[in-house]
Amino acid sequence: MLVLTAVSHHRQHGFGVARWLESFTNEELQIQEGSLYPALHRLKQRGLLEAEWGVSDNNRRVKFYRITATGRARLAAEVEGWQAFSAAVTKVLGTAAVSEA
Repeated sequence: MLVLTAVSHHRQHGFGVARWLESFTNEELQIQEGSLYPALHRLKQRGLLEAEWGVSDNNRRVKFYRITATGRARLAAEVEGWQAFSAAVTKVLGTAAVSEA
């Protein structure tokens, strides 16, 4: 869901996706290459992303990813599901009896 969100704004290469997520979350999320690149590959295989080779800002050959229409639909569904789940968890945590030790 996070990778699709990052790529939904504009096409990005893998390193750009990681930097965008880290920057947008004020470094709260640290994206590891060993997790990111397999995720990008799986999303592409599922038709949620398209990829094309290009040249990065520092003149390196990189693969750029772009979200597909199927990816946008999946992202919308995932966001809706996450918001419902998050609201339920917040509701439960609001009942927590926190005591001082």
